[in-house]
Amino acid sequence: MRAISRRHASLAWLGLVLVLSGVAGRAQDQRKPFKSGVALVTTDVVVRDKNGQFISDLKIGDFEVLEDGIRQTLVSFSMTHGGRTFNITSAPSGPKIEGIVIPEARPSADASGRVFFIFVDDAHLNFRDTARLRQLFTQISDELIHDGDLFGIVSTGKSSIAINPTYDRKRLAEAAQKLSGGALTSNEILSAPQGSQGPAEVRHLAHVAFSTARDIVGQLEQIHDRRKAMIYISNGYDLDPYAKTRAKNEAERYGSLRENVENSDSNDPAARPQGNQFAFADLVSDLADLTRAAVRANTTIYTIDPRGLVAGPDLDEQVDRMEFLDMVRTQQDSLRVLADLTGGLAAVNQNDLTKVLKRIDQETSDYYLIGYESSNPDPTRKRRSIEVKVKRPGATVWHRPGYALRAK
Repeated sequence: MRAISRRHASLAWLGLVLVLSGVAGRAQDQRKPFKSGVALVTTDVVVRDKNGQFISDLKIGDFEVLEDGIRQTLVSFSMTHGGRTFNITSAPSGPKIEGIVIPEARPSADASGRVFFIFVDDAHLNFRDTARLRQLFTQISDELIHDGDLFGIVSTGKSSIAINPTYDRKRLAEAAQKLSGGALTSNEILSAPQGSQGPAEVRHLAHVAFSTARDIVGQLEQIHDRRKAMIYISNGYDLDPYAKTRAKNEAERYGSLRENVENSDSNDPAARPQGNQFAFADLVSDLADLTRAAVRANTTIYTIDPRGLVAGPDLDEQVDRMEFLDMVRTQQDSLRVLADLTGGLAAVNQNDLTKVLKRIDQETSDYYLIGYESSNPDPTRKRRSIEVKVKRPGATVWHRPGYALRAK
């Protein structure tokens, strides 16, 4: 399954790179590693007034950028409002790295539409939510993807969806007909054999999802001077679900002392089977790898859990209610981390996704793109913090807090 999903991602985004790069020579030049010189770093900035409305009359002189507390000089600037780009100030040519985004000058004939990638982690979507998932795709077509927007779709599970980059919104309806949730049920998790690190299939499916998402973000690094967003549809992740119940079942299965497990605290790591004590750390590591790659590629992740408001397990799931809610909380927190660390939005525990999609549409349509040639005096510093200020009283500014240099 991992090989299939990663192949889908590679095939879909190969077409996207060819569409946006124009010529192979240019793409090849963009992949050259940075060795020395000044780095050009760009980032999206959203500025709103006290009423939450986008401020569209700012000039390059209204912005102040600090990297690690050091004032930077802006060399590139543009404003995109309603999907159209204005006030373009191009950066001079020079050495470039992919810090957050390092754009090449876009051909004048190129469209100014947005780039979306719809990542459907159907291996972590419940089968019973298939109807809601298909309805979500209809809402995405109506509220988010507009004419001129380029988008691709890849799934991780049995839906086997791999749609090459296209402007044809009809492909959304075609994909919706193929969608089907394939997540493990609670009963399947509890009845599955346990390995040295807990439920092996749970870990495998999660690693397939993260690996596929990282591959996609890696391809997105080659796309420059475009607003890029990943719509990440999943129930989220917990690498150690139902830890206490599984430990109790294992004790009963192999004749261990049942009382030691029944009387233990479910939050006590010592009560968990050996090998599962580091499940949370493994999940954090996977999330960190993906979010770092997304920030480096200047890609915002918007996570959507189509389950809506989760009140408890279904009647056919013979699981402890509190353990179920603990699992859901961990899953939702993983989606919040992906969104928060990339400047996106996590739609969890929400039944009305139309409002969420309208907000995503607004955030990806109105923004400034500013760039500067880093004058950071410490070339060995791999992680850089960014602070953007505007000379407008009462304005609120959103931007990514920093970026990480790719290791040489």
